Amino acid sequence: MPFFTYQGRQLFYREHGGGPPLVVLPGNTASSACHEAELIHFGLHYHTIGFDFPGTGRSDRVAHWVHDWWAEGAAAVVALLDHLEVPRAVIMGTSGGAVVALLLAIGWPQRVRAVIADSAVAQIPAEALRALLAERAQHSAGQVEFWRAAHGDDWAEVVDADTAMLAGYSDTGIDYFGGRLGRIGCPVLLTASLADSLLPDVGPQLCAMARAIPHSRLLLVNAGDHPLMWSRPEDFRAAADTFLRLLPRE
Repeated sequence: MPFFTYQGRQLFYREHGGGPPLVVLPGNTASSACHEAELIHFGLHYHTIGFDFPGTGRSDRVAHWVHDWWAEGAAAVVALLDHLEVPRAVIMGTSGGAVVALLLAIGWPQRVRAVIADSAVAQIPAEALRALLAERAQHSAGQVEFWRAAHGDDWAEVVDADTAMLAGYSDTGIDYFGGRLGRIGCPVLLTASLADSLLPDVGPQLCAMARAIPHSRLLLVNAGDHPLMWSRPEDFRAAADTFLRLLPRE
């Protein structure tokens, strides 16, 4: 099994295909196990790398997640690239993983060739965040099935840790980027569904993000749900494949 050590913990990753490196980052409460289809599809032309953030999937558990989980996740991805001796990679993320991908492009621009950020917005107001946490607390059969497939029998430990971290923002909401999106110098593709049931003000937020990022492209689909990557895979993959073909060669 492919693991590496980061801050005293064993972190898991999986690989597929060959070619230039492309890292696929899961969202909050997901794991690399959820992205087999993306690893295979994009692995036709890329060396795809799935990653389990600290405390998720097959990686060692973390009892208390740090307040800025997404920034910590970005630092862990850099450690993964170091372990694999990958100087630069395309970073593809969905939901919370898309936030991490954009933070990587802001904080470690020399390590990021391009970003594909699916189904993420720049801000989650407090009211919208409380509604998201209330929906998650239902523990529906579908939710539990998804979480168990992502993390195993101790899925509740992972979900509870993530929920406690998010609850720390319930009074203030979340501003992921703090006005820093304009610092991103690499090509970026933003994608989302206008029918996304989890994200607030998807259309206006994504348009504002695209205006802020100098070299950005934007796909908004008037169908599907959260995330677009899974609810409308044909639309997402067509846009991502075209974006990747247009990247400058290294």
